Amino acid sequence: MNINFDKNPDHLVPAIIQDAETRRVLMLGYQNKEAFERSLTLKKVTFFSRSKQRLWTKGEESGHFLELIDYKIDCDQDTILYYVKPHGPTCHKGDDTCWEEKNETHFGFLSLLENTIEDRKNNSSSETSYVASLFEKGINKIAQKVGEEAVETVIEAKDDDDDLFLNESADLLFHYLILLKAKGFQLNDVVEVLKKRDKK
Repeated sequence: MNINFDKNPDHLVPAIIQDAETRRVLMLGYQNKEAFERSLTLKKVTFFSRSKQRLWTKGEESGHFLELIDYKIDCDQDTILYYVKPHGPTCHKGDDTCWEEKNETHFGFLSLLENTIEDRKNNSSSETSYVASLFEKGINKIAQKVGEEAVETVIEAKDDDDDLFLNESADLLFHYLILLKAKGFQLNDVVEVLKKRDKK
């Protein structure tokens, strides 16, 4: 699919920059045909600066290049989505993104659940919060709960009640996240171990 650089009078198209691994949107820039072609040649994303009216490769001064992994063109052929590996902060202010966000992997609802567990641990009493009560009882009780839920999940896996199996699976995952937090880890730490294994 070809990019239509002629849709706009300035022959520029938006270039959305996204981390290929975390899927965080890092920045937005603009490209003309020459900037696009140079990006493919250098394997480093190059933009057209509207203020300086010239091409500039991101990182040419700071060394914080955007290594090109892949790209896609949208359905209207007038916007490019780049998947990159950032070498350092992307924003010129020193932030990971131009929206002052940390470029961290986010697991959607599971990350929100991790935050809720952290909040219950630090800000709730054992009288009002089940999670807080588990942390109060200590690591042995939390580990025991994970073991109990694992056994119940295995038992339900051998039966034909999908609803019960999914509910036990949810209980297992929930208590496992609590155990990770009790040990000082997060889900992403486990994912990093899996990534290292995948490269072997």
